[in-house]
Amino acid sequence: MTIAQSHYQHIGIIGTGRVAQAFAVALSPLSSAPLSLSGRSADKCAQAIERVTEGLPQNAPAPCMAGSLQEMLQQCDLILIAVSDDAIEDVARQMAEHGPLNHSPLTFHPSGRCGLDVLAPWQAAGAQTAAIHPVMTFTGHPAEEARRMAGCSFAVSSSADTQQHAMALVQALGGNGFTLDDAMRPLYHAALSHAANHLVTVLAGAAEALHMAGVANPYAVMAPLIRAAVENSISSGFDALSGPILRGDVDTIAGHLAALYQYCPEILPDYSAMASATVRELGNRTRTPSQSGADIMALIEKTQAAIS
Repeated sequence: MTIAQSHYQHIGIIGTGRVAQAFAVALSPLSSAPLSLSGRSADKCAQAIERVTEGLPQNAPAPCMAGSLQEMLQQCDLILIAVSDDAIEDVARQMAEHGPLNHSPLTFHPSGRCGLDVLAPWQAAGAQTAAIHPVMTFTGHPAEEARRMAGCSFAVSSSADTQQHAMALVQALGGNGFTLDDAMRPLYHAALSHAANHLVTVLAGAAEALHMAGVANPYAVMAPLIRAAVENSISSGFDALSGPILRGDVDTIAGHLAALYQYCPEILPDYSAMASATVRELGNRTRTPSQSGADIMALIEKTQAAIS
């Protein structure tokens, strides 16, 4: 494939889970031949093909089950390894057993945590390799998630001679690629997990407290507020902060702590941790002593001592 091309002759996907299915929908228009899917279970592979086919435009060719791993490796000029992080290196070793290759397919994995090192055995067999991670969540809706990937950012780690090819693939998917040093992947992935995964936990705790307060549909009630807070945070960063900590309203925070202690003690440590982090960040930014901040931290410490 030349860099200017946006199509591949044959695309193969190893894996049958959520990420594999979303990428299958996204990659299907880039393949001249129907996609080949490979998985440990024939039943799961068949189910994945069914889910992917449902997400493709009408009359688009459905993916097919790969005849064998060796057949996929010899036929495909683009290969995606969409398996669990811990299994990527084992798959790369299995692939390398079928080398050396008579061609050099671009092979990538979409893991946020792992870098190029897990693909080293396959690269040694002659493949081009890259780690291409979409900054996106995958919850099991292949067509919707394929649409979301168009326009999202992709972290790309690759060798210098593969980088242009990897970036061209991201562009063909409609994404925005940026380079990421392999050594920084753990920090990068921790940041994304903190932002997205922990947000789900925070909202679940808030919904539980609202339910305890008598609110029948907590998520519907929170939705406009949360959407506004997220949009404001994206556009303004920490300057989007509002609420009692910003105002220095110590009595309000004391009321929060008391209510959580009485009705939702399991949420109290999470609230206290986030309130403490907010007070610290606010202090770092204003660089001025805050009596209200000190008072809030003292309240939190007193409450934590009471429940320990």
